[in-house]
Parts: sequence; structure tokens; C-alpha cells
Amino acid sequence: MNKAFFARVSGRVQGVGFRYACLNKARSLKISGWVRNAGDGDVEVWAEGGDTDALMEWLHEGPPYAHVVSVDFSFHEPKGLYKDFSVRF
Repeated sequence: MNKAFFARVSGRVQGVGFRYACLNKARSLKISGWVRNAGDGDVEVWAEGGDTDALMEWLHEGPPYAHVVSVDFSFHEPKGLYKDFSVRF
């Protein structure tokens, strides 16, 4: 585990299954962390370990009914606090 990022995904990303599609994608890539809806309509993601590059690429597309306008990333040292990937409420 040597990479971690926080991402903020903007566009039509709430109400389209984005969080659960992200959960499935992250778990398939052996990534730990979380995804949650932000109060302003964006989706936020914390991801570390696994194939973070593939998840970063996927976030630009999202699930079929999403329309991603932008993704802002900030890169961090992994925290090692998460054993799995989850949806936060």
C-alpha cells in the first residue's frame, strides 16, 4: 500500500448508483477506503492501496447513468485505517 487519494466527483453523480458502483469497482481492485455523497451534490472518495490508478480512471466515467463533469484529486500518504471499502452515510 503506497498510494492514497481523496477525490471529489462533480456532475450528475447522486441518485444514479454511483456510490455502490464505486464500492464494487474499488473492492474488485483491492482498494480500501470509502465513498459518500457530499451535501452539495458531489461524491467524495478516499482510496488507498490496490490499483488506485484504475479507480482514478474509472471515477472520470462512473456507472452508466452518471454524467461526470469533473474529478478533483488530492494525493496523500496512506493512513492504513481501513481494511475494506465501504459506503458512508
